[in-house]
Amino acid sequence: MKKLSIVVPCYNEQAAVPYFYPAVEKVVAEMKDLAIEYWFVNDGSSDQTLVELRKLHDQDPERVHYVSFSRNFGKEAALYAGLQAATGDYVVVMDADLQDPPEFLPKMYALLQTGEWDAIGTRRTDRKGEAKFKSFLSDMFYKFINKISKTEIVPGARDFRMMTRQMVDAVLSLKEYSRFSKGIFSWVGFRTKYLGYHNVERVAGETHWSTWKLFKYAFDGISDFSQAPLDLTVWLGGLSFLGALIGLIYVFIRHLVHPELAIVGWSSLVCIILLIGGLQLLCLGLIGRYIGKIFTQVKERPIYIIQEKK
Repeated sequence: MKKLSIVVPCYNEQAAVPYFYPAVEKVVAEMKDLAIEYWFVNDGSSDQTLVELRKLHDQDPERVHYVSFSRNFGKEAALYAGLQAATGDYVVVMDADLQDPPEFLPKMYALLQTGEWDAIGTRRTDRKGEAKFKSFLSDMFYKFINKISKTEIVPGARDFRMMTRQMVDAVLSLKEYSRFSKGIFSWVGFRTKYLGYHNVERVAGETHWSTWKLFKYAFDGISDFSQAPLDLTVWLGGLSFLGALIGLIYVFIRHLVHPELAIVGWSSLVCIILLIGGLQLLCLGLIGRYIGKIFTQVKERPIYIIQEKK
Protein backbone atom coordinates (compact mmCIF):
# COMPACT_ATOMS: atom_id res chain seq x y z
CA MET A 1 0.00 0.00 0.00
CA LYS A 2 1.35 3.41 -0.97
CA LYS A 3 1.64 6.16 1.62
CA LEU A 4 0.55 9.80 1.57
CA SER A 5 2.37 12.22 3.88
CA ILE A 6 0.49 15.37 4.89
CA VAL A 7 2.88 18.18 5.86
CA VAL A 8 1.37 21.02 7.91
CA PRO A 9 3.52 24.04 8.93
CA CYS A 10 2.05 25.68 12.05
CA TYR A 11 2.73 29.03 13.66
CA ASN A 12 0.34 30.10 16.42
CA GLU A 13 -2.41 27.83 15.08
CA GLN A 14 -3.79 26.74 18.45
CA ALA A 15 -7.33 27.62 17.42
CA ALA A 16 -7.13 26.05 13.94
CA VAL A 17 -5.47 22.68 14.62
CA PRO A 18 -8.51 21.11 16.37
CA TYR A 19 -10.60 21.91 13.26
CA PHE A 20 -7.98 20.89 10.72
CA TYR A 21 -7.37 17.30 11.78
CA PRO A 22 -11.02 16.04 11.78
CA ALA A 23 -11.73 17.90 8.53
CA VAL A 24 -8.85 16.17 6.75
CA GLU A 25 -9.57 12.81 8.38
CA LYS A 26 -13.10 12.91 7.01
CA VAL A 27 -11.70 13.21 3.48
CA VAL A 28 -8.76 10.79 3.65
CA ALA A 29 -11.00 8.12 5.17
CA GLU A 30 -12.42 7.70 1.67
CA MET A 31 -8.94 7.15 0.18
CA LYS A 32 -8.77 3.54 1.32
CA ASP A 33 -5.92 2.53 -0.98
CA LEU A 34 -3.51 4.87 0.79
CA ALA A 35 -1.76 4.77 4.15
CA ILE A 36 -1.77 8.21 5.75
CA GLU A 37 0.75 9.98 7.94
CA TYR A 38 0.70 13.53 9.29
CA TRP A 39 3.75 15.70 9.92
CA PHE A 40 2.89 18.88 11.80
CA VAL A 41 5.76 21.37 12.15
CA ASN A 42 5.52 23.77 15.08
CA ASP A 43 7.47 26.83 13.99
CA GLY A 44 8.26 28.22 17.44
CA SER A 45 4.66 29.14 18.24
CA SER A 46 4.09 31.40 21.25
CA ASP A 47 0.60 30.01 21.98
CA GLN A 48 -0.54 26.46 22.82
CA THR A 49 -0.06 25.01 19.34
CA LEU A 50 2.48 22.47 20.58
CA VAL A 51 0.05 21.31 23.28
CA GLU A 52 -2.61 20.69 20.61
CA LEU A 53 -0.11 18.74 18.50
CA ARG A 54 0.83 16.58 21.47
CA LYS A 55 -2.85 15.79 22.00
CA LEU A 56 -3.24 14.70 18.37
CA HIS A 57 -0.14 12.53 18.63
CA ASP A 58 -1.47 10.88 21.78
CA GLN A 59 -4.76 10.14 20.00
CA ASP A 60 -3.06 8.50 17.02
CA PRO A 61 0.66 7.93 17.69
CA GLU A 62 1.08 5.66 14.66
CA ARG A 63 0.01 8.22 12.08
CA VAL A 64 0.27 11.67 13.66
CA HIS A 65 3.77 13.05 14.17
CA TYR A 66 5.15 16.48 14.89
CA VAL A 67 8.39 18.43 14.81
CA SER A 68 8.83 21.41 17.13
CA PHE A 69 11.49 24.06 16.51
CA SER A 70 13.59 25.70 19.22
CA ARG A 71 12.34 29.09 17.99
CA ASN A 72 10.53 30.67 15.07
CA PHE A 73 12.51 30.02 11.87
CA GLY A 74 9.79 30.97 9.39
CA LYS A 75 7.29 29.09 7.24
CA GLU A 76 9.85 28.20 4.58
CA ALA A 77 12.01 26.43 7.17
CA ALA A 78 8.92 24.65 8.55
CA LEU A 79 7.92 23.49 5.08
CA TYR A 80 11.44 22.22 4.41
CA ALA A 81 11.53 20.34 7.73
CA GLY A 82 8.18 18.73 6.97
CA LEU A 83 9.34 17.54 3.56
CA GLN A 84 12.48 16.10 5.13
CA ALA A 85 10.47 14.22 7.76
CA ALA A 86 7.85 12.88 5.33
CA THR A 87 8.30 9.25 4.27
CA GLY A 88 5.36 8.87 1.89
CA ASP A 89 5.34 7.95 -1.78
CA TYR A 90 3.30 11.13 -2.20
CA VAL A 91 3.56 14.30 -0.14
CA VAL A 92 1.01 17.07 0.17
CA VAL A 93 1.64 20.44 1.83
CA MET A 94 -1.30 22.15 3.54
CA ASP A 95 -1.94 25.10 5.85
CA ALA A 96 -3.57 24.41 9.21
CA ASP A 97 -6.16 27.19 8.79
CA LEU A 98 -8.19 25.17 6.22
CA GLN A 99 -7.72 27.81 3.53
CA ASP A 100 -6.46 24.82 1.54
CA PRO A 101 -9.64 22.77 0.93
CA PRO A 102 -9.14 19.11 2.00
CA GLU A 103 -11.82 18.12 -0.53
CA PHE A 104 -9.18 18.50 -3.25
CA LEU A 105 -7.05 15.62 -1.93
CA PRO A 106 -8.85 12.71 -3.71
CA LYS A 107 -8.85 14.59 -7.02
CA MET A 108 -5.16 15.50 -6.68
CA TYR A 109 -4.26 11.89 -5.96
CA ALA A 110 -6.37 10.60 -8.85
CA LEU A 111 -4.64 12.98 -11.27
CA LEU A 112 -1.21 11.83 -10.09
CA GLN A 113 -2.26 8.22 -10.64
CA THR A 114 -2.73 8.87 -14.35
CA GLY A 115 1.05 9.24 -14.68
CA GLU A 116 0.60 12.40 -16.71
CA TRP A 117 1.62 14.71 -13.87
CA ASP A 118 4.33 14.81 -11.19
CA ALA A 119 2.60 17.41 -9.05
CA ILE A 120 -0.87 18.84 -8.63
CA GLY A 121 -0.79 22.40 -7.37
CA THR A 122 -3.54 24.86 -6.52
CA ARG A 123 -4.09 28.53 -7.21
CA ARG A 124 -6.65 31.04 -6.03
CA THR A 125 -8.78 32.47 -8.81
CA ASP A 126 -9.85 35.42 -6.66
CA ARG A 127 -8.95 37.11 -3.37
CA LYS A 128 -12.40 37.71 -1.99
CA GLY A 129 -12.21 38.69 1.67
CA GLU A 130 -8.72 40.17 1.45
CA ALA A 131 -7.87 43.86 1.60
CA LYS A 132 -7.92 45.37 -1.88
CA PHE A 133 -4.55 47.03 -1.41
CA LYS A 134 -2.93 43.74 -0.41
CA SER A 135 -4.53 41.99 -3.40
CA PHE A 136 -3.27 44.75 -5.71
CA LEU A 137 0.29 44.39 -4.40
CA SER A 138 0.12 40.62 -4.84
CA ASP A 139 -1.03 40.92 -8.45
CA MET A 140 1.73 43.44 -9.19
CA PHE A 141 4.32 41.13 -7.64
CA TYR A 142 3.42 38.20 -9.89
CA LYS A 143 3.43 40.39 -12.99
CA PHE A 144 6.77 41.93 -12.06
CA ILE A 145 8.64 38.77 -11.09
CA ASN A 146 7.49 36.91 -14.20
CA LYS A 147 8.91 39.72 -16.36
CA ILE A 148 12.34 39.71 -14.73
CA SER A 149 12.78 36.03 -13.85
CA LYS A 150 13.33 33.00 -16.05
CA THR A 151 11.48 30.88 -13.49
CA GLU A 152 7.74 31.20 -13.97
CA ILE A 153 5.76 31.88 -10.79
CA VAL A 154 2.10 31.00 -11.34
CA PRO A 155 -0.14 33.92 -10.22
CA GLY A 156 -2.16 33.05 -7.14
CA ALA A 157 -0.28 29.78 -6.63
CA ARG A 158 -0.50 28.27 -3.15
CA ASP A 159 1.95 26.04 -1.31
CA PHE A 160 -0.94 23.53 -1.23
CA ARG A 161 0.18 20.85 -3.66
CA MET A 162 0.61 17.08 -3.87
CA MET A 163 3.92 15.80 -5.23
CA THR A 164 5.51 12.51 -6.12
CA ARG A 165 8.49 11.29 -4.11
CA GLN A 166 10.78 12.07 -7.06
CA MET A 167 9.79 15.74 -7.06
CA VAL A 168 10.04 15.98 -3.27
CA ASP A 169 13.58 14.60 -3.39
CA ALA A 170 14.44 17.16 -6.07
CA VAL A 171 13.12 19.99 -3.88
CA LEU A 172 15.11 18.69 -0.90
CA SER A 173 18.28 18.61 -2.99
CA LEU A 174 18.25 22.43 -3.03
CA LYS A 175 20.05 23.35 0.18
CA GLU A 176 19.94 27.14 0.05
CA TYR A 177 19.31 28.94 3.33
CA SER A 178 17.08 31.62 1.82
CA ARG A 179 14.14 29.64 0.47
CA PHE A 180 11.22 30.80 -1.68
CA SER A 181 9.17 27.65 -2.17
CA LYS A 182 6.90 28.96 -4.91
CA GLY A 183 9.98 29.58 -7.01
CA ILE A 184 11.70 26.33 -5.97
CA PHE A 185 8.67 24.25 -6.94
CA SER A 186 8.78 25.82 -10.40
CA TRP A 187 12.57 25.77 -10.75
CA VAL A 188 12.94 22.00 -10.23
CA GLY A 189 10.63 21.46 -13.19
CA PHE A 190 8.43 18.37 -13.46
CA ARG A 191 4.96 18.29 -14.95
CA THR A 192 2.59 20.30 -12.78
CA LYS A 193 -1.13 20.82 -13.16
CA TYR A 194 -2.89 23.62 -11.26
CA LEU A 195 -6.41 23.46 -9.90
CA GLY A 196 -8.19 26.77 -9.37
CA TYR A 197 -10.52 27.58 -6.51
CA HIS A 198 -12.12 30.60 -4.87
CA ASN A 199 -10.50 32.14 -1.82
CA VAL A 200 -11.48 30.49 1.47
CA GLU A 201 -11.55 32.30 4.80
CA ARG A 202 -9.56 31.00 7.75
CA VAL A 203 -11.49 28.55 9.91
CA ALA A 204 -10.08 30.10 13.10
CA GLY A 205 -7.36 32.41 14.35
CA GLU A 206 -5.79 35.37 12.57
CA THR A 207 -3.40 35.66 9.65
CA HIS A 208 0.25 36.27 10.52
CA TRP A 209 1.08 37.84 7.16
CA SER A 210 1.07 41.62 7.39
CA THR A 211 1.58 43.78 4.31
CA TRP A 212 5.17 44.46 5.41
CA LYS A 213 5.95 40.75 5.87
CA LEU A 214 4.49 40.00 2.45
CA PHE A 215 6.61 42.79 0.94
CA LYS A 216 9.78 41.34 2.48
CA TYR A 217 8.78 37.85 1.33
CA ALA A 218 8.19 39.16 -2.20
CA PHE A 219 11.60 40.86 -2.25
CA ASP A 220 13.21 37.60 -1.12
CA GLY A 221 11.53 35.87 -4.03
CA ILE A 222 12.78 38.49 -6.48
CA SER A 223 16.37 38.39 -5.22
CA ASP A 224 16.37 34.56 -5.08
CA PHE A 225 15.19 34.06 -8.65
CA SER A 226 16.31 37.12 -10.57
CA GLN A 227 19.43 39.24 -11.04
CA ALA A 228 17.38 42.08 -12.47
CA PRO A 229 18.01 44.38 -9.45
CA LEU A 230 21.75 44.00 -10.03
CA ASP A 231 21.28 44.70 -13.73
CA LEU A 232 19.29 47.79 -12.74
CA THR A 233 22.25 49.15 -10.76
CA VAL A 234 24.46 48.75 -13.84
CA TRP A 235 22.02 50.67 -16.03
CA LEU A 236 21.51 53.41 -13.44
CA GLY A 237 25.25 53.79 -13.05
CA GLY A 238 25.77 53.88 -16.80
CA LEU A 239 23.04 56.47 -17.37
CA SER A 240 24.34 58.63 -14.50
CA PHE A 241 27.87 58.51 -15.94
CA LEU A 242 26.61 59.33 -19.44
CA GLY A 243 24.56 62.26 -18.13
CA ALA A 244 27.52 63.60 -16.15
CA LEU A 245 29.81 63.25 -19.19
CA ILE A 246 27.37 65.15 -21.44
CA GLY A 247 27.03 67.85 -18.80
CA LEU A 248 30.80 68.17 -18.47
CA ILE A 249 31.24 68.55 -22.24
CA TYR A 250 28.46 71.15 -22.33
CA VAL A 251 30.03 73.19 -19.52
CA PHE A 252 33.47 73.02 -21.16
CA ILE A 253 32.18 74.14 -24.57
CA ARG A 254 30.10 76.94 -23.04
CA HIS A 255 33.14 78.18 -21.16
CA LEU A 256 35.10 78.38 -24.43
CA VAL A 257 32.30 80.08 -26.37
CA HIS A 258 30.95 82.37 -23.61
CA PRO A 259 33.68 82.84 -21.00
CA GLU A 260 31.88 85.87 -19.65
CA LEU A 261 28.95 83.80 -18.36
CA ALA A 262 29.07 83.33 -14.60
CA ILE A 263 28.41 79.96 -13.01
CA VAL A 264 24.89 79.96 -11.56
CA GLY A 265 22.40 77.36 -10.36
CA TRP A 266 23.63 76.27 -6.95
CA SER A 267 20.18 74.93 -5.99
CA SER A 268 19.97 72.69 -9.04
CA LEU A 269 23.55 71.58 -8.44
CA VAL A 270 22.69 70.50 -4.89
CA CYS A 271 19.63 68.61 -6.16
CA ILE A 272 21.72 66.79 -8.73
CA ILE A 273 24.30 65.84 -6.11
CA LEU A 274 21.57 64.51 -3.82
CA LEU A 275 20.00 62.62 -6.72
CA ILE A 276 23.27 60.95 -7.71
CA GLY A 277 24.06 60.22 -4.07
CA GLY A 278 20.65 58.63 -3.61
CA LEU A 279 21.14 56.45 -6.70
CA GLN A 280 24.51 55.33 -5.36
CA LEU A 281 23.03 54.39 -2.00
CA LEU A 282 20.18 52.54 -3.74
CA CYS A 283 22.62 50.57 -5.87
CA LEU A 284 24.80 49.78 -2.85
CA GLY A 285 21.73 48.63 -0.95
CA LEU A 286 20.65 46.27 -3.74
CA ILE A 287 24.15 44.85 -4.07
CA GLY A 288 24.37 44.55 -0.29
CA ARG A 289 21.17 42.53 -0.28
CA TYR A 290 22.73 39.90 -2.53
CA ILE A 291 26.00 39.96 -0.60
CA GLY A 292 24.02 39.45 2.60
CA LYS A 293 22.44 36.32 1.15
CA ILE A 294 25.89 35.03 0.21
CA PHE A 295 27.15 35.78 3.72
CA THR A 296 24.23 33.89 5.27
CA GLN A 297 24.71 30.92 2.95
CA VAL A 298 28.47 30.51 3.43
CA LYS A 299 28.10 30.44 7.22
CA GLU A 300 26.24 27.15 6.69
CA ARG A 301 24.03 27.54 9.72
CA PRO A 302 21.17 25.00 9.87
CA ILE A 303 17.91 26.06 8.29
CA TYR A 304 16.12 25.05 11.51
CA ILE A 305 16.84 23.48 14.92
CA ILE A 306 14.56 20.79 16.35
CA GLN A 307 13.72 20.87 20.05
CA GLU A 308 11.14 18.07 20.10
CA LYS A 309 10.09 15.41 17.61
CA LYS A 310 7.62 12.55 17.83
